[in-house]
Amino acid sequence: MRSAALDEGPILQTSHLLGTEALSVDEIIGLLDLAEHYVTLNRSAEKKSALLRGRTLINLFYEASTRTQSSFELAGKRLGADVLNMAVKTSSVSKGETLIDTATTLNAMRPDILVVRHQASGAAELLSRKLNCCVVNAGDGSHEHPTQALLDALTIRRHLRSFEGLVVAICGDVAHSRVARSNIHLLSKMGARVRLIAPRTLLPADADRFGVEIFHDMREGLKGVDIVMMLRLQLERMSGAFVPSAREYFHFYGLDAEKLKNAKPGALVMHPGPMNRGVEIDSAVADDIEVSVIQEQVEMGVAIRMAVLDALSRGLAAGGRNAR
Repeated sequence: MRSAALDEGPILQTSHLLGTEALSVDEIIGLLDLAEHYVTLNRSAEKKSALLRGRTLINLFYEASTRTQSSFELAGKRLGADVLNMAVKTSSVSKGETLIDTATTLNAMRPDILVVRHQASGAAELLSRKLNCCVVNAGDGSHEHPTQALLDALTIRRHLRSFEGLVVAICGDVAHSRVARSNIHLLSKMGARVRLIAPRTLLPADADRFGVEIFHDMREGLKGVDIVMMLRLQLERMSGAFVPSAREYFHFYGLDAEKLKNAKPGALVMHPGPMNRGVEIDSAVADDIEVSVIQEQVEMGVAIRMAVLDALSRGLAAGGRNAR
């Protein structure tokens, strides 16, 4: 059973979840509180709900995904939705169909919620303007990945209770990371201090505008931090030599036990996955249950995505599909 507080009204002010930059503090807290309910539900013997019975959820992933796509599929099914995973490689997309044409085709199928991952920044925003359904951004280019930041925030809050005054180090390939951008927006709003630790070649040219501290020395940047958030080295988005070699990258920017000693005692280690072991993070650290919450992040991903679908369904129930 849900508490009465969870049923009081809408959590999101729009029909879509396109990024964390546009979310208010109240919206973030509302989603995290709702996700706590789903953590409890997912740990129970009976994990099913009929909340989305009769609703259709389409997962449209132009990029490969294991955690995000499977957790959205599981979230939708646990809430009772009809879930369709579109196989992009065998669809008309592979024959040259444009994103707009795909949107028109999907619109004719009258879905209620579309979850999209696309290699182009802004693709989710474009689809939200073309479809008469809720759109969830599951990652667009190097722009945003809002549900990853929300699940990271849920994981952090469950361990440290409050974000106010926390020091969070986001380390590695910031330039190509939508996870980094979404986390910078969210964590800063919630009162945390964010540090970026990366070589100059892996920082965005406009990194200064984010209002964060920037370090190029890993050991110096980790001093006194509460959270160490490692990022995947996204070689598929690189068109040049951003790092000399994987071995040298690990030497300077890979997280191992020796570098982690610079952080606060008990600092939590996070990674959005998939991990390149021995490149961004040492296996001994990644698998250390005393510090690593990486597997917990995966669990929280299902709960936060259920919360997002729940929140969007409130707008559907109120007839607010086209609210912006």
